[in-house]
Amino acid sequence: MSLVAPGELSGRLDELAERKDLAREGGSARATERQHAKGKLTAHERIALLLDKGSFREVEPLRRHRATGFGLEEKRPYGDGVVTGWGTVDDRTVFVYAHDFRVFGGALGEAHATKIHKIMDMAVAAGAPLVSLNDGAGARIQEGVSALAGYGGIFRRNTRASGVIPQISVMLGPCAGGAAYSPALTDFVFAVRDISQMFITGPDVVRAVTGEEISQNGLGGADVHAGTSGVAHFVHDDEETCLAEVRYLLSLLPSNNRQLPPVAPTGDPVDRSGDRLLDLVPVDGSQSYDVRGVVEELVDDGEYMEVHATWAPNLVCALARVDGHTVGVVANQPAAMAGVLDIRASEKGARFVQFCDAFNIPLVTLVDVPGFLPGVDQEHEGIIRRGAKLLYAYCNATVPRVSVVLRKAYGGAYIVMDSRSIGADIALAWPTNEIAVMGAEGAANVVFRREIAAADDPDAMRREKIDQYRSELVHPYYAAERGLVDDVVDPRETREAVAQSLAMLRAKHTDLPSRKHGNPPQ
Repeated sequence: MSLVAPGELSGRLDELAERKDLAREGGSARATERQHAKGKLTAHERIALLLDKGSFREVEPLRRHRATGFGLEEKRPYGDGVVTGWGTVDDRTVFVYAHDFRVFGGALGEAHATKIHKIMDMAVAAGAPLVSLNDGAGARIQEGVSALAGYGGIFRRNTRASGVIPQISVMLGPCAGGAAYSPALTDFVFAVRDISQMFITGPDVVRAVTGEEISQNGLGGADVHAGTSGVAHFVHDDEETCLAEVRYLLSLLPSNNRQLPPVAPTGDPVDRSGDRLLDLVPVDGSQSYDVRGVVEELVDDGEYMEVHATWAPNLVCALARVDGHTVGVVANQPAAMAGVLDIRASEKGARFVQFCDAFNIPLVTLVDVPGFLPGVDQEHEGIIRRGAKLLYAYCNATVPRVSVVLRKAYGGAYIVMDSRSIGADIALAWPTNEIAVMGAEGAANVVFRREIAAADDPDAMRREKIDQYRSELVHPYYAAERGLVDDVVDPRETREAVAQSLAMLRAKHTDLPSRKHGNPPQ
């Protein structure tokens, strides 16, 4: 491209437009065609779906790399394979960077990384969320250690921004090697089926080292990370739906840790009666039900956004609104593994509680838990230290906390699920609750074992002692009589009780001891 003569403004404007068009084209029209042929959108098309129409302001679209060797000096496209900038979602500022797979396969080099570093710093300085649209081939091999250092700068910024601004990663293509650690450091990971993959070592390396044969999707596809590894929080069938859900998530979150989440007016009355709850939750603690139905009855318009829906399904974590205000819901799920807490559920719940606490989102905990999952594998894999993560997260949380015991709450799992003893501000219970060290059947076998063994009819004696234990220690009002439950409520009035409690706690302020940071169990 030839430079125009000095003083010819119109020519200079034409040149500027030409250069920006080149940057937007991503190298060539054929590269765009190849991207579309894979069922993938371009970086600019994705940003247009994410942000409010016409709000995107690009930063450094004309940056080019300065690397030499391996033919790089002959190929210096504008943008260097990443689009960065800011715009708005529902008129609130959001920063974004999007890998452009059409340029160097979206691989990260020094200039590419510098653009990302800059936009991350801008997001923190402005106190606004950061969304990364990932579609890149990892480090640019031709640039060697400079590319690796670029990733280091991203990881350091991810960590510094953690708990300061919401960070959301959207997987829209490959993400391999060290590149996968940046999404893992962010708050939420979205993935799209068939087009996104994440792994540290790809199928070829796995085959060479272990002899195992596996496809890219089988190793690190969206459903694998959503249901098996727990790396992905949300998975969708197409980019359009995925990015629409990212917008919805952002509408539930504050811009930074110094703000409260936005309030959305609702026509759903706070005192709406939850008559459906009487039939939804069986009185018999051994019968199963889907706790998501309870969540629907409690939150505004029955709408909620479940996090990690297919990973550790025995614990439900969701973002929703109550009386227009964002809340985080944590609920045992009797429909999966009877709602027990295990390693995965504990880690899932702990991360969610920590996120809500970091961003001023009140917590509503629905308790129906028979205990921690017993078993040799659980013990050997560290249920003690890993289960303690959920306990630590709740104990450390300073946001408003309301818990509701729906049915059973036994042993250490009762304590961990935001009991009054670990700091719940308001502890409610239904008249069907059973709060005890263990179930009446197991307790009677331990406490009255000698009487049962000596009886002429051990089975009849066991039934008698079970009834005795239940009437003396496991009745619904035992905890309320001792102040461990603030009130026993009619299930139909739960929404109103929770909403009123949260309204009362809205100005809650708690100071933690002065310290650099805690040391949670690992």
